[in-house]
Amino acid sequence: MTLHAPRIVVVGGGPAGLMAAECAAAAGATVDVFEAKASVGRKFLVAGKGGLNLTHSDPFGRFVARYGPRAEPIAHWLRAFDADALRAWARTLGVDTFVGSSGRVFPTDLKAAPLLRAWLRRLRAEGVAMRVRHRWTGWRADGALAFDTTGGCVHAHADAVVLALGGASWPQLGADGAWVPWLRAQGVAVADLAPSNCGFDVAWSAPFAQRHAGAPLKRVIASVVDADGRGHAQAGECVVTANGLEGQLVYALSAALRDTLARRGAARLVIDLLPQRSEAELATRLSRPAGSRSLSEHWRRSAGIDGVRAGLVLEAIGREGARDLTAVARALKALPVDVLRPRPIAEAISSAGGVRFEALDEHLMLRALPGVFCAGEMLDWEAPTGGYLLAACFASGRLAGASAAHWARGAHGGKAVAQRQARAPR
Repeated sequence: MTLHAPRIVVVGGGPAGLMAAECAAAAGATVDVFEAKASVGRKFLVAGKGGLNLTHSDPFGRFVARYGPRAEPIAHWLRAFDADALRAWARTLGVDTFVGSSGRVFPTDLKAAPLLRAWLRRLRAEGVAMRVRHRWTGWRADGALAFDTTGGCVHAHADAVVLALGGASWPQLGADGAWVPWLRAQGVAVADLAPSNCGFDVAWSAPFAQRHAGAPLKRVIASVVDADGRGHAQAGECVVTANGLEGQLVYALSAALRDTLARRGAARLVIDLLPQRSEAELATRLSRPAGSRSLSEHWRRSAGIDGVRAGLVLEAIGREGARDLTAVARALKALPVDVLRPRPIAEAISSAGGVRFEALDEHLMLRALPGVFCAGEMLDWEAPTGGYLLAACFASGRLAGASAAHWARGAHGGKAVAQRQARAPR
């Protein structure tokens, strides 16, 4: 047993890293947070600009199902720190929350900054040191962590380490995936990082893109059949862009679209543009005499089809096809949109891929690097927007921080440093 307070180094100052620091400090460790940027919590603040969506009020079973193939291990994190616990934790910082009409949970003032300020005050009061403008560059030969700073390279030893480096979305805020080769060099299995909750490119015609870019598609239902033949559907809205489609509805289907593209080389989104009306009703309405009205005016008056919806139908079946009213009704109910590729990961809300769960034990410690723990978005999981991303980052950070402190307090700390020294590149 070490007689002194164990030293924990947390690399990454996002929600997972800060929560790890809080839990390690509460367990009696001396904690230093190293952050590459000039301040911590940058992505947290930007994500909260439109209203900080902390978590979701879904029942627990439905909540964990949002994590797809990783539902089982993430349920383990969330049982210890679920949505109610996260809301209670926010209250200890003086931040009350409410459940919105969609089931999402927000601070009463909707803002991220007050919560972050209160949190940092508490962390500093607990002795957590914030070392900004320290960009981690891997391990030195003696097992120390190396950092680039404005004053040159510095290094730090620790009894245990928590890595909370994020994925590769929004790299301008600090998460750029630069850590991937360093962990792979240490024998850690890492899945390639990929965009998640992202838009997709579509080969619109130039006239359609010029006329309809920026147009919202509201109250529609989109679906995709993945490479395994499973259907996925989502109601909501999205936006037509010059390059393709963006928005909540597309983000919710992004994993299925991305993985289908990767496996099949093609993926099709099918959109019901008018879910409140049946195909038969639309065909009947469209078959009414048009008189002297133009095609577009007839569609608008008979079935309420205009703007971007009309443009999408013409994009799919062409002017000649538009003379077939049965084909028009079919396109309105099942508009085929072939997506080409996801938008670049730097534009994505979050990323998939990362440290594989098989590389971790149940405490989030790397099997290949004893004494090194991982948390947050750098792990190989993904979830839709709606509070699920932040909830899992907080919960994993809490587990990693507490586990690191427990590890460092035991007889394992010195052994871990020696093992890291032995494995470090020479």
